[in-house]
Amino acid sequence: MIAWHVYPLGFVGAPVWDDHPDEPASRLGQLTQWVDYAADLGVDTLSLGPVFASQTHGYDTVNHFRIDPRLGTEADFDRFLTAAHARGLKVLLDGVFNHVGSEHPIHQRALRRDAQACRQLRWSSGQPRTFEGHGNLIQLNHDEPSVARLVQDVLRHWLRRGVDGWRFDAAYATGPDFWAGVLPDVRAEFPASYFFGEVIHGDYAGFVARSGLDAVTQYELWKAIWSSIHDRNFFELSWTLGRHNSLLDSFTPVTFIGNHDVTRIATQLGEAGAAVALAILMTTGGSPHIYYGDEQGFTGAKHERFRGDDEIRPAFPATPDDLAPDGWWLYGLHRELIAIRRRYPWLARARVTNEQLTCQRYVYRAENPNDSADFLRVAVDVIDVGYPCATISDSRGAELFAFTGQPDCRRSAFSGRLERTSVA
Repeated sequence: MIAWHVYPLGFVGAPVWDDHPDEPASRLGQLTQWVDYAADLGVDTLSLGPVFASQTHGYDTVNHFRIDPRLGTEADFDRFLTAAHARGLKVLLDGVFNHVGSEHPIHQRALRRDAQACRQLRWSSGQPRTFEGHGNLIQLNHDEPSVARLVQDVLRHWLRRGVDGWRFDAAYATGPDFWAGVLPDVRAEFPASYFFGEVIHGDYAGFVARSGLDAVTQYELWKAIWSSIHDRNFFELSWTLGRHNSLLDSFTPVTFIGNHDVTRIATQLGEAGAAVALAILMTTGGSPHIYYGDEQGFTGAKHERFRGDDEIRPAFPATPDDLAPDGWWLYGLHRELIAIRRRYPWLARARVTNEQLTCQRYVYRAENPNDSADFLRVAVDVIDVGYPCATISDSRGAELFAFTGQPDCRRSAFSGRLERTSVA
């Protein structure tokens, strides 16, 4: 799997914090206009952030069975799903099942002391418990069987509508045992569906084994990639890839260098550093997710404050033709690296072996797990401050990719808006 990860409310410019009417506004059509762009990038999956009716940012759900009216109607969603499938793209939805918004009917009934609703929430000092200090996020009680049945009903409803899988928000907070109880019955009806969970740290492999999920997010690798380039210390990346090798023995992690919760990679590292980070991501095991806008060099910082995510969840223009010209070279570089990954599908399970390691230069082999003689050699360095470099060659020594970090390389080798042709 190679996914384009989109935060829909931000992408379509929907009002997130302002009061919004309950009448649908058909903004999903704007996202449908970008299906060809995603397919031409070379991905095979669209991983959507929250699309269900919510109070503000999407993670405060009020109705899991209704498309957020700021995005549109169920018919709008069906048209989007049809367009994605027509281009060979699978669609994953973001399920927020650790908590609900304060306006969710369960919470409202619990405030009126409805007995079943009270059982469906966690309580503290006589009040429904909130999630990580967010007063509008009310924690569900995952020990209550009716909560598990509700989640199963939601999963089945949208899988029957044609979606291909789910991301589970804050899966680390629900715990693995909840998913172990929920997923078997759903999988019995939808054996080909894909489920992964947001887990930030801890025993990734143990969580997957106990939960029955297909994968969890690999935050350790995300941090090691960007900070090794930023701090000019590839020993951190080498150590993390050793741990990553062991994870691949039991599952294929979801890997990324950007998402809706972290500072943009181009803000962390600049455009050239972001390109090198991408080369690492695309030559290590996992299921890479590309966060929308990273392929165009979008910038934005995550802030620990109210509305601190606004910069990293921006609106996209109406069509690809409306994008600024400066980012298309990076889109082209993404296409090139994604094409390499698709040419060598075993990279999803590749193991890394070190060949050369210093603080500022790292050469490793990404090896086919079934044949160590089949490998790609990857060399990355940050010796020249401001111009990180990356090269990739095959086991015969043929160069597949080269990026020097110099401005002329950035503009000439990958310049211009690419013709829309499918990536083989």
